[in-house]
Amino acid sequence: MGFFSRLKKAWARPEDAAQQAVDEYRREMGLDGPEPDKSEPAAEPAAQAAPAPKNEAAPVPTEDWQAGLTLALRQAEPKLSQWLNIIVEGVEEKGQDLWERLAFLFKALGAPDNEARNFIDKFEAWLDDMGYQRVADFKSELQYRLALALDLEDEEDERDRLFLKLSEGISKTREQITKRIDGLLSSHTSLNDDFWEEFEEILIMADVGMEAAAQLMDNLKARARKAGTDNPDDFKDILREELEDIFKVPKRIEAVNPPEVLMMVGVNGVGKTTTIAKLAYRAQMQGRKVLIAAGDTFRAAAIDQLRVWADRLGAGFFAKAEGSDPAAVAYEAMDKAISEGYDLLLLDTAGRLHTKTNLMEELTKIQRVVGKKHEGAPHRNVLVIDATTGQNALSQTKLFHQAVGVDEIILTKLDGTAKGGVVVAVTLQNKLPITFVGLGEKMEDLRPFDGKDFAKALLT
Repeated sequence: MGFFSRLKKAWARPEDAAQQAVDEYRREMGLDGPEPDKSEPAAEPAAQAAPAPKNEAAPVPTEDWQAGLTLALRQAEPKLSQWLNIIVEGVEEKGQDLWERLAFLFKALGAPDNEARNFIDKFEAWLDDMGYQRVADFKSELQYRLALALDLEDEEDERDRLFLKLSEGISKTREQITKRIDGLLSSHTSLNDDFWEEFEEILIMADVGMEAAAQLMDNLKARARKAGTDNPDDFKDILREELEDIFKVPKRIEAVNPPEVLMMVGVNGVGKTTTIAKLAYRAQMQGRKVLIAAGDTFRAAAIDQLRVWADRLGAGFFAKAEGSDPAAVAYEAMDKAISEGYDLLLLDTAGRLHTKTNLMEELTKIQRVVGKKHEGAPHRNVLVIDATTGQNALSQTKLFHQAVGVDEIILTKLDGTAKGGVVVAVTLQNKLPITFVGLGEKMEDLRPFDGKDFAKALLT
């Protein structure tokens, strides 16, 4: 039984159960020797213990420290943010105290020691690169990394953080749409033809597009009729429910024959390279071994950029000379991923708009050769589109989907547009799930997309 499982039981028991949890945990971890003979005085220690080597998953704290921590955790909500507050309490700067407490948290949650050491090593290296010393300056980043590493991103407090980031990212779109909707609602007493006509204009102004706007309008009218209302006061609830339905992601088989292969597609300039880096970062924080392959061999800059990102992240990297056959790059990268035990292969591809036919033929060839080397690969074709391009994003989605069969969409630069209606349009017209949205330049700014949260943030 894990340490926090005991804590949860302890919350419903008398006060001394906390100490019992500590005692059981120490015995299982082999941290206690034989029970001392209390009739004899304790022997003096022969010598002071040597300090632990830098970055090793921590010497276990003293029993008093553990007991105090246990009592504090008993009284806290079972949330990562609360646990982290307790872990860093009294620790002002990075250093051995912090590493010890982080290692304790990993062990308490049942994570292997090597994962704790790896996490701490990488996090300290990042702090050194960034020049951070004070916990207050990097606590948010630490919580984000812990959520990924410990698979706690779905916890309530982390979802709140995701929603907050999403809400901030679509603030320009919300201002464009919600203010206009509020004005529309205040000027009508019923959902009549004039109302729907003005609402359609709002959708088009937000880059939802004519076709998607018409489809959305039909769905909303049908929903209002079914609800038996023409009251404008009910409109936002109807719209929110419709958006939630639009963004519902169908169930799919997540299991793959490892290594998992993602073929990244999209035109030049949409942020594909940095998106690959952010996906690699997330996967590594989740304990996966990642290989990045530079399949855009027609741009030397693309190869160099990916190499730099791979070096920064500590991910594997594979490339051939500029001008090489992209399918050959994919085949040899696949061979490397299999032979060296990688968990995930992120395969970059070219995005030249001026040779659309050749590009699509090239992508289908890459699919074929990768599938021959590794059955079922690529497991997902991920299209990266730029939210600021509006209707161009729709045509790109159609083009790539027809050529290679897109499985999911990552929408970048959503924080930079007032016309985020393209989110609705691209989903409604293509029936493809949006899995991530880019809300900034930092590694942590690639966020999982949740349709319910988007609808709530847009109409709040």
